[in-house]
Amino acid sequence: MQKRSLLLQISQLPKLHRRCNQAYFFSSGKTQNFHSFPDNNGDPMYSDVPKPRTDKSQRKPYPTPMKELIKRAKQEKELRKSQPCRLLEHPPANGLLVPELVDVAHRVYRARELILSGLSKLLQFIPVQRCRFCYEVHIGNVGHEIRTCTGPKSGSRSATHVWRKGGVGDVIFFPKCFHLYDRVGKYRVVHDERHSAPRIPAILELCIQAGVDVENYPSKRRTKPVYSIEGRIVDFESVAGMDEMETNLFFENVDDTEVDVLRRDPNSELNAEDTNLIELSTRTLDSWFEMIGGVRKIMEKYNVWTCGYCPEVQVGPKGHKVRMCRASKHQSRNGLHAWQEATINDLVGPNYVWHVHDLNGPPLRNDLKRYYGKAPAVVELCVQAGAPVPDQYRSMMRLDVVPPERDEVDLVA
Repeated sequence: MQKRSLLLQISQLPKLHRRCNQAYFFSSGKTQNFHSFPDNNGDPMYSDVPKPRTDKSQRKPYPTPMKELIKRAKQEKELRKSQPCRLLEHPPANGLLVPELVDVAHRVYRARELILSGLSKLLQFIPVQRCRFCYEVHIGNVGHEIRTCTGPKSGSRSATHVWRKGGVGDVIFFPKCFHLYDRVGKYRVVHDERHSAPRIPAILELCIQAGVDVENYPSKRRTKPVYSIEGRIVDFESVAGMDEMETNLFFENVDDTEVDVLRRDPNSELNAEDTNLIELSTRTLDSWFEMIGGVRKIMEKYNVWTCGYCPEVQVGPKGHKVRMCRASKHQSRNGLHAWQEATINDLVGPNYVWHVHDLNGPPLRNDLKRYYGKAPAVVELCVQAGAPVPDQYRSMMRLDVVPPERDEVDLVA
């Protein structure tokens, strides 16, 4: 009996060997296909839309690993013990501006104004649809039929969207945060100051803290670094003559040729009536990429925080203490936000929409949604207006995929 079982096992060895070879062949083929088509940035050529969180009760993933955050906290604690009173040397933690980012902040500020002006003109030619019950947006004459609505009573409608005309605020959205007059001396807004502290778009607050002077939202500018005494910021600079210091500091960091550009109306380039829609869409798309690239550079130096459970953001050394969080587990925090490091998507939401091959064609069908691609709403609007498709979104929009016809759905695997 043992001989028979042993012979049976030996006879099955060739089959097992062939299966192992096939598994290794297909796995190695997948790996080769994945790494053989890199783009200019070193990433795979195929890129898909990042999937949203399915469970809203779970915390957002940390951009920086928790071990690295704990290591930084321990180093800062040891530094405070070894040097209780020390002069902060590196901006912007010492209250000074980062000189090389002042020009970047002005460019981001101008790019944002150009984007808003360009989108307001593009919407006169390209229609935008917005769902009445959720935040879904669609670029086209007719809204799509994809059942992804999560608004009130969506179950009774089988998750079908109810479309209405949209505007600029639906295409691009800038979350707001509290404005800080002194980002180092008074860097937190408490709960009792929630009505007195102004709220402005977070990207505008980031530009102000990086060096842009806005008339309605003043910011304190320093010429000398602050001190840290046992972890607390102490400023020995006199308050007298701060207006002259702000003026001198502004013109020191910006070239004379740049000042003339800053004094111009940001919308002057779009004031004349644009007869060429392609040029307008291309200029708007270029401003979008300039704004995104500048925000990434500024966020490397200036801290931006977001709540781990809700979309609230705050620009500054620390998050505010206003008890306004209504997301999951807010009872255990007494309404306070669970602050963590923010990403570019928290500051400038991409707002992905479905890509449409033909604006005048039939609406997108729910049973063919796996053949459709997506892109940020700004990119999709500019592409529909005639701008060239950016290389980094070409695969995400799935331009090389041809959806089957209605009578061909059953024939496609």
